[in-house]
Amino acid sequence: MNDYDVIVIGGGHAGAEAASASARLGVKTALITQKADKIGEMSCNPAIGGVAKGTIVREIDALDGIMARAADMAGIHYRILNKSKGPAVYGHRAQSDRKLYRNAIQSLLAEHENLTIIEDTVDDIIINNNKVEAVFGASGVQYGSQNVVLTTGTFLNGLIHIGTETRPAGRVGDEPSIPLAERLKNIGFSMDRLKTGTPARLNGKTINWDILTPQPGDTPPEPLSYLNNEITVPQIHCYITHTNEETHKVIHDNLHLAPIYSGQIEGTGPRYCPSIEDKVVRFE
Repeated sequence: MNDYDVIVIGGGHAGAEAASASARLGVKTALITQKADKIGEMSCNPAIGGVAKGTIVREIDALDGIMARAADMAGIHYRILNKSKGPAVYGHRAQSDRKLYRNAIQSLLAEHENLTIIEDTVDDIIINNNKVEAVFGASGVQYGSQNVVLTTGTFLNGLIHIGTETRPAGRVGDEPSIPLAERLKNIGFSMDRLKTGTPARLNGKTINWDILTPQPGDTPPEPLSYLNNEITVPQIHCYITHTNEETHKVIHDNLHLAPIYSGQIEGTGPRYCPSIEDKVVRFE
């Protein structure tokens, strides 16, 4: 059995921060994730920051976290939201190149000498006398530690809904973590499910950019990290588009196929990023 001072399960935003924080403290740390090359993967939203979240990102940065630094290594469009109002409500936001962000997170984690990246799926947590002793991987390997950080993400008992199709998955192309979710339930944790509304990716070559409204970023872009003085990644515009009566009709005519309205989805939806059909129904 391999022993560690701290084991972090999951390689998303939270897992990367937890593993980095643990390693910075100088303790022997293991980050266990299904695929090492997917650490730092931005599955849903390529934005870092924004109103409220922008404050959290900069707080993480003040605590020597890595999210803001990674965002500045990958940011392709920067804006300070609510700029017409007072500084108390500013929202720093950067749109990130997903590949650059993933590479940045992995390079920052590689700087920690006492951090070990392990490719495995944790299926079980070994507990004796109400104390964690180890975690057990699907590979058959047991990893010992009295300190386990579980970052739940989207993989625990994960489901993907694509129209009327439903299939277990952590994200497209990745398997969910079912045994660990069952184990947590058996331990006595209350279980619930959250929902995100991930839009389909569009091929930029199929978009008529000429009829859209360009939205340039701030010039010069203000870095998210207090440790950065300037952004060197080439910047691009964002573009604004709108729905109209025709698109609203298509959505209304097909609401019965939308999982959130057909009863197919039971999870709690996001407060600020509803899917397009939810926007049309609620904010027409």
